[in-house]
Amino acid sequence: MKTKLLLTSFIFFFIITIGFSQTATIKGVILDENNQPVEKVNIKTGTSGTVTNSNGFFILEINANQDIVVEFTHLSHKKIVSTFNLKSGEEYEFNPVMSTSVEQIATVVVTNNRRKEVEGIITLKPEAIRKIPGANAGVENLLLTLPGVSNNNELSTQYSVRGGNYDENLVYVNGIEVYRPFLVRSGQQEGLSFVNTNLVQNVDFSAGGFQAKYGDKLSSVLDITYKTPYQFEINADLSLLGGSLSVENISKDSRFTAITGVRYRDNSLLVNAKETETNFNPTFADAQTYFTYKFSNKFHLSFLGNASINKYNYQPQTRQTNFGTLSDPIALIVFYEGQEKDRYQTYFGALKGTYFANNDLTLKLITSTYHTTEEEYFDIFAQYRLGEVNTNIGDENLGEVEFSQGIGSQLNHGRNDLDALITNIEHKGDFNINDNRIEWSVKYTNEDIRDRLIEWEIIDSSGFSIRPPRTTPINEQPYTPYSGPLEAFQNVRATNNTQINRIQAYVQWSKRSKIGTSDVWYNAGARVHNWSVKGDGIASSNQTVFSPRAQFAIKPSWEKDMLFRVAAGLYYQPPFYRELREANGAVQPNVKAQQSFHLVLGNDYSFKMWDRPFKLTSEVYYKNLTNVNPYTLENVRIRYRASNNAEAYAYGLDMRLNGEFVPGTESWFSFGYLKTEENIDNRGYISRPTDQRLKFAALFQDYVPNVPSMKMYLNLVYNTGLPGGSPSYADPYEFQNRLPDYKRADLGLQFVLVDAKKQFKRGWKKPFKELSFGFEIYNMFDVQNSITNTWVRDALSKRQFAIPNFLTPRVFNVRTTMKF
Repeated sequence: MKTKLLLTSFIFFFIITIGFSQTATIKGVILDENNQPVEKVNIKTGTSGTVTNSNGFFILEINANQDIVVEFTHLSHKKIVSTFNLKSGEEYEFNPVMSTSVEQIATVVVTNNRRKEVEGIITLKPEAIRKIPGANAGVENLLLTLPGVSNNNELSTQYSVRGGNYDENLVYVNGIEVYRPFLVRSGQQEGLSFVNTNLVQNVDFSAGGFQAKYGDKLSSVLDITYKTPYQFEINADLSLLGGSLSVENISKDSRFTAITGVRYRDNSLLVNAKETETNFNPTFADAQTYFTYKFSNKFHLSFLGNASINKYNYQPQTRQTNFGTLSDPIALIVFYEGQEKDRYQTYFGALKGTYFANNDLTLKLITSTYHTTEEEYFDIFAQYRLGEVNTNIGDENLGEVEFSQGIGSQLNHGRNDLDALITNIEHKGDFNINDNRIEWSVKYTNEDIRDRLIEWEIIDSSGFSIRPPRTTPINEQPYTPYSGPLEAFQNVRATNNTQINRIQAYVQWSKRSKIGTSDVWYNAGARVHNWSVKGDGIASSNQTVFSPRAQFAIKPSWEKDMLFRVAAGLYYQPPFYRELREANGAVQPNVKAQQSFHLVLGNDYSFKMWDRPFKLTSEVYYKNLTNVNPYTLENVRIRYRASNNAEAYAYGLDMRLNGEFVPGTESWFSFGYLKTEENIDNRGYISRPTDQRLKFAALFQDYVPNVPSMKMYLNLVYNTGLPGGSPSYADPYEFQNRLPDYKRADLGLQFVLVDAKKQFKRGWKKPFKELSFGFEIYNMFDVQNSITNTWVRDALSKRQFAIPNFLTPRVFNVRTTMKF
C-alpha cells in the first residue's frame, strides 16, 4: 500500500500542467496592536486598490516581477507603506499590524514589522509552519531551525532555549497561558503539541530578554495567535502519521466567528522503524475550538477550548543493538516480557472578555481552567545477553552473538497517578497616551495537585542482585558471599496532596521617539510574584520575588538599514509542582525561585542581494543564574533535586540569515554557539545537561522554475552532543561524557494541483480551493542518533556498558493537504 502511494506521488510530481500569469496576489488580515481586526483600511497601489472587510481581511492583485508600492491607510491608525516584488502567479500572505503611534515604512517585504523587531521578537509565517517536513511537524519543528533553540529528539515537541530546560519556556495562545502534561518521560509518549497549526494566524517567538508583560520563566516566550475567520473554509491534512481537519466560519452579521480543529496522530510508522520490535498501539487525539462573539464594537467575548486524550500502549518484544568498534564489536540482545499502558487526559477552557473603552484604552478579563489526569502503569521484564559479535565475512552467522560475556535481567514496575487542576483569573489593561503606551495586569492562580508515585527497579547480573548505588556494604559477589538483605536498585514511593496559590502583577511602559534623526524605542517594566505552598504532611511556605526588565532599540538614519537592540533584566522562575518534588517523591515547599540576570545585545541588518530582500540577525547574550535547582535529564523526563544548591551561567552567540535565496520563497540559515555550566555545592563548574555547544540549522524552500507548482522543502539540523547518557541516579561530576552529535535532514516534496491561481469550474477538482500531494523523507541520510544510554552491568568484570538508545531511522511518509 505504501509503495503504491509513493509511486503515485512520484507520477504527480512529473506532470507538467502549469499555466502562466502576469499578476500576483497579496492577501491577509490587518490587526491592530491588540490583535483585533481593523475594518475599512484603504489599500492602494497605483490606480487600483481595495478595502478590508469587517474582519480585517483583504485581497489585492498586483503586477508581477516588478517593485510595487502598497499603502495601507486608516483614519485612526498610522500609515503602512510596503514594497512587494512577487513572481507571476504567486500568492503572498501579508498580515501587518497597524499602530496608533508611529508610521511604519518597509522598503522590502519582511515577515515581521518594526514593532516586533525592536522587541527582539521573531515572527514565523503560518504557511511555512504547515509545510515544513518533520517527524513532529508544526510550530515546534520550525522553532528548531532557529539559533539558540535545540532538541535532540525528533519524537518530542519540547525544546531547550539558550541553555534552559524544557520547563523554562512560556507558551501563550491568544494571550492565554497553556500547559503541558506532567508525567511524560519519553518523546514517543507525547503525542500532539497543544498548538494546532491549522488554526494558527501568527507566531511570535523571543529567545530571551523579553518584556515584563510575559510571565515568570527563565528562557523563552512562544506567543501564538489563532485565526479570525472571514469566510467559511475547511482545511484537511492527511498522512501516514495521522490527520487533521479544521473548519472556520463567520455569521452573516459578522458578529460571531468560530474555528474548530480535530487531530489524530499515530506514531507507529516511526516507532516500528526503531531497533526494538514492539506491539505498539497509540491513540493521540484532540479537539480545539476558538469562538468570538462581538456584542458591540466595544465588547468582544472569546472562548478557547481544548480536549486531549492520549493513550500509549507499548509492549516491547526484542531488541538487538550493535555497538563498539570495528575491531571489537559488541552486541546487546534483549528479550522482553510485560507492557506499559499510559493515559494522559487534559481539558482546557478559557474565557476572555475584551472591552474597547476608546481608541486609547483596552481592558481585558481572562479566566481559564486546566485539568489533567495522568496514568503511567508499567511492568516490563527484560533479559539480556551482552557478547562478542561474529565478524567473519562470508560466515552464515555473521553479526550474531557468539560468546556472552554478560547475562542479566531487570524488572521495572510503575504505578504513577497524577490529577492536577489549575485555575486562573487575570485582568489586563492597555492605555495609550500621547506617544506613551502603558500595560498592566493582575493575575491569581490556584494549583491543586494530587500525585501518587510508585516506581521500583530490580537488577541482577549473572544471577546476582545489584544493590542500590552508593550503599554499604558493597556486594562483592561472586568472589565473596553476601548475606545482607536484598534491596531494589531503585525504589520510590510517595503520595502528595499539594496546593499552590499565586498572585502575579506587572506594569510596563513603552514609547517611540527620536534622538536626533534616529528612531528609538524604550520599554521598562517590572513584575511581582507571590506564591504560597501547602499540603498534607508539609509545612506551609510563602515567598515573593520582584523582577525589573528594560529594553532599548535604535535605528540610526544611516544609508544601511540597521537596527540595534539591548535588553536586560531579572527573571525569576517560582517553582512549579515538578520543581518542588525531589527524586524520592517528597515535596519540599521551601524551594526558592531560580533567578537569572539576562543581558542581550542584538542587531538586525536588512539589505538586498541579487535584487532580493535579506536580513541578518545577530544576538549575543549572557545569563547569570543563582538559586539554581539542579536536575537530571533522561529522554524528556526531568528530575529535580528540589534544592537551590547550585549557581550557573550561560553565554553565547545566535545568528540567522533569512531571505529570498530562491525568488518568491523565504529560507534561512542559523548558527548558534552556547556554553552553560553549573556549580553544585561549590564542587566546581561542570557542563549543564543542556550544554549544546554548537548548532547549525537550515530551512530551505525551492521550486522548479518552469514548474512552480512542484515545490521542495528541506529541514537540516546539526547539534553537537549533549553531556549525558549517564544513569539518572549518577553523580554528574563522575559522568561528563557527551552523547554523539545529532544530525538530521528531513525532505518534503509537494505538487500543487489547485491553488488560488489554478481554480477549476468543472471536473473532480472543482470543489477544491487548494489541493496538493507530496511525500516526505525523515532522516534522509539514515543517521543513527541517540538520546540516552541503557546501562548494562557485568558482575564478573564490574564494568558498566553504555548501550546507545537510537532514535528513528530513515522513514517515508505520504501526505496530502486540501482546502474547501
